[in-house]
Amino acid sequence: MGCGSSKTPLEMTKSEKSMKAALLIQRWYRRYQARLEARRRVTWNIFQSIEYAGEQDQLKLYNFFNDMIDHVAESEPGKLKFQRALNHHHYDIFMDTASGNPWQMAAQWSANQQEEDAELEKLTDFSNINIESTYSGPHVTFPVTLSVVKHMIDAFKNGQILHAKYTLRLLHEVRNKLKLLPNISQATTNIAKQITICGDLHGKIDDLFMIFYKNGHPSAENPYIFNGDFVDRGSNSVEIALLLFSFFLVYPNEVYLNRGNHEDHIMNLRYGFIKEVMSKYRVGIFKKHATKVVRLFEDVFSWLPLATIIDGKILVAHGGISDKTDLTYLGNIDRHKYLSALRPPVDSTLDMDDLDGNDSKGDKKDKVDVMEWRQILDILWSDPKNQEGCRPNTFRGGGSYFGPDITKKVLAKHNLELLIRSHECRPEGYEYTHNGQVLTVFSASNYYELGSNKGAYVKLDSSLTPRFVQYSATRTTRKLTAKQSLSIVEESALRDLRYKVIANKTTLMAEFKKCDTNNTGLIPVGDWAQCMASVLELSIPWRTFKDKLVQVNEDGLVKYETCVDLDVVHNINSGPSITETLYRHKSNLETIFRVIDKDNSGQISMEEFEEACKILGQHINSQISEEQIRDTARSIDINKDGYIDFNEFLEAFRLVDPHSGKTMDTNPLNANGKAKSKENVNMV
Repeated sequence: MGCGSSKTPLEMTKSEKSMKAALLIQRWYRRYQARLEARRRVTWNIFQSIEYAGEQDQLKLYNFFNDMIDHVAESEPGKLKFQRALNHHHYDIFMDTASGNPWQMAAQWSANQQEEDAELEKLTDFSNINIESTYSGPHVTFPVTLSVVKHMIDAFKNGQILHAKYTLRLLHEVRNKLKLLPNISQATTNIAKQITICGDLHGKIDDLFMIFYKNGHPSAENPYIFNGDFVDRGSNSVEIALLLFSFFLVYPNEVYLNRGNHEDHIMNLRYGFIKEVMSKYRVGIFKKHATKVVRLFEDVFSWLPLATIIDGKILVAHGGISDKTDLTYLGNIDRHKYLSALRPPVDSTLDMDDLDGNDSKGDKKDKVDVMEWRQILDILWSDPKNQEGCRPNTFRGGGSYFGPDITKKVLAKHNLELLIRSHECRPEGYEYTHNGQVLTVFSASNYYELGSNKGAYVKLDSSLTPRFVQYSATRTTRKLTAKQSLSIVEESALRDLRYKVIANKTTLMAEFKKCDTNNTGLIPVGDWAQCMASVLELSIPWRTFKDKLVQVNEDGLVKYETCVDLDVVHNINSGPSITETLYRHKSNLETIFRVIDKDNSGQISMEEFEEACKILGQHINSQISEEQIRDTARSIDINKDGYIDFNEFLEAFRLVDPHSGKTMDTNPLNANGKAKSKENVNMV
């Protein structure tokens, strides 16, 4: 009889079948998850490539305008005139370079700073602004209290706007306190036994409200570090900045505000913050105060600290570090000089090479302190990479890529254990790299599209052990399956990619034709992918997405005309279409428009247009008479109201040059971001 197994051979067979079925299901599920992950990574790559390409465009555009300003400045006899370019206002700073006396120059610089402060106080004076009886928004009393801030939160949740008088006074109060802070703040967990670090918010106020809901408001018992990029891209940048500044006024020892690369007027011109301020403070009862608000925000941003150190062990900075990062050096820089990290101030007392490493402009007396500038630029713009070493961040166009060896070296040099940074959107809201020595925290959920990413913040206890809290500020995304969410994000990425294709259709077709010597309309997939990569300059696995962008025949050859047939395919010889031209240059043109519109009125006056044309004319060595400029301005002013609005500006730039029969070249830059020669720049 015995005690052996009572299972029959049939039951054993069923058991084996069940096991095999379970293994097959498990294997299928893993493959399914792997395919979803592969799609997610490619989709993410599209979003990030397009985003960083836009930042490169901004840097190129900025370099072009500053080259123009430098050209004009160098032509001034006797004295050098430095204009802070790409600004809605222009200062003139005169420095006596003939004396060569550094003490005299320092005194002159100090006097200029005092003069600028006096000018700023005068320009942004709020004392004569009245609170209208029709104003229904929140009221602020000074000094700011917690109850006032809570009242502001309730008002902002209802879509109300803070009155310009309160906004200006609040910004002045913040500016005065920020000026007293060091470049690197020192935070501690010894008192509250905790601290919370938040990454990029980018104007997404629902994410800030979600953080406050989950984690509580800042207080003496609940300190926060907000690690830059409060503004741009989202529609509530003004409200986020005002709330963070208000909490800082209430709890100056518990709320730490680090500067990000978007707390920068040049970035704000392109990515929405200036436009948002204009839309909120250039209408209704606030109509006269938009320029004041913009100007004061710009100055306040330049006073934000550059980093925070927690308990002497953790460095919190927006971007990252490089092989040149020296926190002692960084701590002694006059950070306010860097109104924009993209354009370093010049210093005539220096005797060193130019920015590009050579003294090609030997007659240029003013120099840039490259080491100092690198400290600022790298801390705000850099990104970690897995490769060893340090190299320029070519993907963004600013800052550095730093490897694990650089992280280890810099942290060891300053007796630190961890770098917490933001600056990059992460799918889960946070990510460890460099063997756990670098932690990226990103707090704006659904950054690229609904469901594209979670937001997160990190809490540290007194042992500095991190705890992560993830969230999505949109309820819709919480109800979607992973596949549904990915499909929405993927379609959004493809839509953005198709816009890029439209914007470069003519150039793409020309490249495709080179590969199709027999004019069959067909080219190999490899040739198609190479053409897409070279023209669009996006780091994307094109073969993976070919089925969603182009038709492929049964022999595996690409029907390349279907790639650009997103609207009517025009004859290649007819030149770029109006749609293509506007798609390609719209962001740049909007930035140019805001640069020329110095008073932020939303319209370019005849005087503003004439000044811009004169600067451009001197830069390209082209004599443009005042009568020609006025005639051009009148031609652009379609409705003849004496001003040029943005629609009229766009219309002018899509015109065809009658002499060449081709659409004019509205991009005044070559591939390296330098200004093209005058023969290659067509003016309207």
